[in-house]
Amino acid sequence: MAYMDVHPQKANGKTVVLLHGKNFNGAYWKTTIEALTKEGYRVIAPDQVGFGKSSKPVGYQFTFQQLALNTKSLLDSLKIDKMNLLGHSMGGMLATRFALMYPEMVEKLILENPIGLEDWKLVTPYVSIDKNYQIELKSNYETAKQYQLVSYYDNVWKPEYEEWVYLLTGWTKSPDYPVVAMINAQTTDMIFTQPVVYEFKNLKVPTFLIIGPRDRTAIGKNNVADKTVRAKMGQYQLLGKETQKKIPGSKLAELENVGHMPHIEAFDRFVALLKAYLKD
Repeated sequence: MAYMDVHPQKANGKTVVLLHGKNFNGAYWKTTIEALTKEGYRVIAPDQVGFGKSSKPVGYQFTFQQLALNTKSLLDSLKIDKMNLLGHSMGGMLATRFALMYPEMVEKLILENPIGLEDWKLVTPYVSIDKNYQIELKSNYETAKQYQLVSYYDNVWKPEYEEWVYLLTGWTKSPDYPVVAMINAQTTDMIFTQPVVYEFKNLKVPTFLIIGPRDRTAIGKNNVADKTVRAKMGQYQLLGKETQKKIPGSKLAELENVGHMPHIEAFDRFVALLKAYLKD
């Protein structure tokens, strides 16, 4: 696992671990890392196995349990036994799994527009890994931008979002892209088949949901024939509130007119909420 371990100039003795989403890696936490280290936090930002600069093993059994174990092994190697955990998108699913498996390590859990807040399997036809692999092989700048435009930003695009399309689609120009495409297909399957929605009630750690209610992310939504059902998927203005009710003692903040990426779309508002919760 590749990772960043960023130390503050004046340490406050606390650590924050940042878990990235599926279509990203640790790099997109840059401004968050800078803001947290200024407050005295040590920040750990790994690239999960299969993502970013980490190994991409063909045939790996991708599960959230395995990725959580990998993350714990990294933290063990760094002698970190207590930390605050922030997960975005797929990283929110992973952070939830981590907190369920290792609650003694998590001081506070922050979920930023996590996916997996609904069980898509109930309404969406299953797409095999092989078929998703073929779809991934055809991925390019245009298809990635269209997906992010519709799902992440609810059809409101800004030039600064281009960076995250390039980050994702740069792989397509590599001769190793078939390996990346297969891992993308495997991790899509992991997300689709391993929902955490039924286990939110079992969380035992203080939890804070930061939600951009314009988010419309829902895996497999385009495969749903019934337009009425499709329109109900990924409704984060509802999912945030529903999830907050499921997690005992949790708190919720909704950032008005923000989509899937609060720490990119509305950084100042996002980081102010994050810093206040960590100090609370």
